[in-house]
Amino acid sequence: MAKSADNKRLNKISEKKSEKCRKKHQTVLTYLLSLIIFRSLFEKRAVKTILPKIDQDKKPWHLIDAENQVVGQVAVRIADILRGKNKPIYTPHMDTGDFVVVVNAEKAVFTGKKESGKIYMKYTGWRGNEQRISAARLRERHPEQIIEKAVHGMVPKNRLGRSLMTKLKIYKGPEHPHKAQNPIPVSL
Repeated sequence: MAKSADNKRLNKISEKKSEKCRKKHQTVLTYLLSLIIFRSLFEKRAVKTILPKIDQDKKPWHLIDAENQVVGQVAVRIADILRGKNKPIYTPHMDTGDFVVVVNAEKAVFTGKKESGKIYMKYTGWRGNEQRISAARLRERHPEQIIEKAVHGMVPKNRLGRSLMTKLKIYKGPEHPHKAQNPIPVSL
């Protein structure tokens, strides 16, 4: 009887070990199968990312007349053209946009009470040198900065954004010196 009890105990232990080994082999097999299936699905379909070739000489110029246009709406349109979001080759980390010339910046309008209530703030970095100016006062001194600040808030705050802002030319009157570039009028 002792031998049969020992045999039963050994059988149970060997069954437990074999069960553990079976589960381990099943998990390894399922992992290998999933890996094979994943590779078969995606390796064959892998497509290289195509990055657009940027040529600064061939970038068109756009002309936007801001007369009686809302500042925010003009700024959105300008930011989209500067970033290149209006093109099928748009790439977020590249400069795929075009040059923009804005005329009549002094005649752009705000909605609501923003003309008197909106305040622009700048800080020089020195203690006590926080300077604030209202939109009406800024329009008197530098009306082109109203659109420039609005567009600057809509582009990335990095090297790309700084290079995009160099392609923006804003003039307070209807005249601009970029007629040689044949800017394309943009309707808003």
